[in-house]
Formats: sequence, C-alpha cells, structure tokens
Amino acid sequence: MRRTLWIAIALAFLTDAGGVAFAAEPFLAPGPGLTGNDTGGIIVYRPDLDSAAYRRIAADWCAHWRRLSQVTTEHRLYGDYVSFVCIDRPGAIH
Repeated sequence: MRRTLWIAIALAFLTDAGGVAFAAEPFLAPGPGLTGNDTGGIIVYRPDLDSAAYRRIAADWCAHWRRLSQVTTEHRLYGDYVSFVCIDRPGAIH
C-alpha cells in the first residue's frame, strides 16, 4: 500500500512539475488579453497602459521563441487590439 502511494506521488510530481508545466510554458499567455503564437499576436487595448508597455509585452512574448517583436497596429479605442509580429533576429541560424 505504501509503495503504491509513493509511486503515485512520484508520477504526479514528474508529470505535473517536471514535464507538462515546463513543456507548455511558452504556449501559455502571460495573462488575459494576449493571444498569439510564434509569428505574433494581439493584445487587448487598455487605456491605462502606455505604448511602451505594449512593446514590452510583445517583446516578452516573442522572446519565448528567441525572436524580436514589432508592434504593427495600435488603435487607441477601448476594446480594440494592439497587434504585433515576431520576427527572426538578423543572422539567426535555424
């Protein structure tokens, strides 16, 4: 009985903390309001954030794939989106 319990705990730890959480980290959005992938994404516009904040959010998102970011559209209307693209670094080898 004890052996089965320890095996179950070990498997739960390895599956949850070691494999799944680490492997899925780049695909999880940093919070509500950002949707994207390795080519870019959109961020919900919030009037309380300035343009630099959107550039930082986009840069952090694209950094998951070792890419640079470029904000392409920034509509300053509540409920609209700020869009960005992730671009390869110059001289990057794939």
